[in-house]
Amino acid sequence: MGTRKPCPSVAREVFLMSIPTKSAPTRRAVLQAGAALAGLVAAPSVLRAQTKELVVGGAASHKPWVEGIVIPAFEKKYNCKVIFEGTKSLVNLEKMQKNKGSQYLSVVQMDDPVMILAVKEGLLDPLTAAKVPNLADLVSGAVHMDGMWANYLQPWLGIAINTNAVKTPPTSWADLFDPKYKGRIIIPSPQNTEGLPLIFAAASLATGSSLEAAQKEADAGFKKLASLKPNLLTIYTQMPQAFNLLEQGEALMIGPAMSSYVSERKAAGAPIDLIAPKEGVFAMPSGIAVVKGAPQQDLAFAYVNELLSAPLQEKLVGPTASLGANKLTPKPAGLPADLKVIQIDWANVAAERNNWVSRWDRDMAL
Repeated sequence: MGTRKPCPSVAREVFLMSIPTKSAPTRRAVLQAGAALAGLVAAPSVLRAQTKELVVGGAASHKPWVEGIVIPAFEKKYNCKVIFEGTKSLVNLEKMQKNKGSQYLSVVQMDDPVMILAVKEGLLDPLTAAKVPNLADLVSGAVHMDGMWANYLQPWLGIAINTNAVKTPPTSWADLFDPKYKGRIIIPSPQNTEGLPLIFAAASLATGSSLEAAQKEADAGFKKLASLKPNLLTIYTQMPQAFNLLEQGEALMIGPAMSSYVSERKAAGAPIDLIAPKEGVFAMPSGIAVVKGAPQQDLAFAYVNELLSAPLQEKLVGPTASLGANKLTPKPAGLPADLKVIQIDWANVAAERNNWVSRWDRDMAL
């Protein structure tokens, strides 16, 4: 939007009023009046230049808490204006690609798999301890690819149950395979990011290895998953439809299930809950990064640093049903203090995902 200039008639009046009327105007008076007029025309652009504005691209679903909690606190502290553009991670990636060399986004909040693509195209500016001091306080595995991005919050994956129908909650990922749940289990496809960790959980059950180590044992995971097929009601790619079946009692469990979505449905009155298996829960990615060539670069790094701070994360973990990435952030109410959180190797996922999806389509068809 261009600078709005005074209309010609107003400008002329200002010009005439600034010239003495009792005598013919002197050359000096005319020059002074001209300078005053120029100042009037230029003032809006000067004021606009003094206004610091930061544009952040993130998920549309994040808009309520970003605009309700994060932005007011940040604007007050840094005396600036923050604009949040809510959309999908891939759309934010496209924006950065199209504007390479003349970016208008300064910060992006995107899923980790999309962050990897952004790194490959040279679209991100590394986070350093000097620019983002709170990096030092993050949990292990929350900083990726030598600081190209970091996780600020971690929604977690557990097993969702219908509380009306399941009186004895599951305690282990192995409960999904129990024959007593024949035809009553729903799982996500690995086309959905939340579907991938089921491969790792199955591999851990098959090999006896930890959930961390099992991420490299996908073959064993697929072989174990074949024994889950009799228990399956359906495999979903659309989360709302799957949860409708759970809430109606046609399904008894969904696993893995996302904490943020379960919390939202539970708050709306749905008879569901999310269980943390004893082997551990998987942390889902909520990444944040600074765009390379970002406008207001100092503000951009400051925004990232604030999102990585324990005080701000403490305000967010409840509304987002997530774990904080800062080690000093308390866990949300209701979770065990000794909860084991498994970080996913997203570089390994990026390298193998297409193969896993193809094998899934071949081996897991119902």
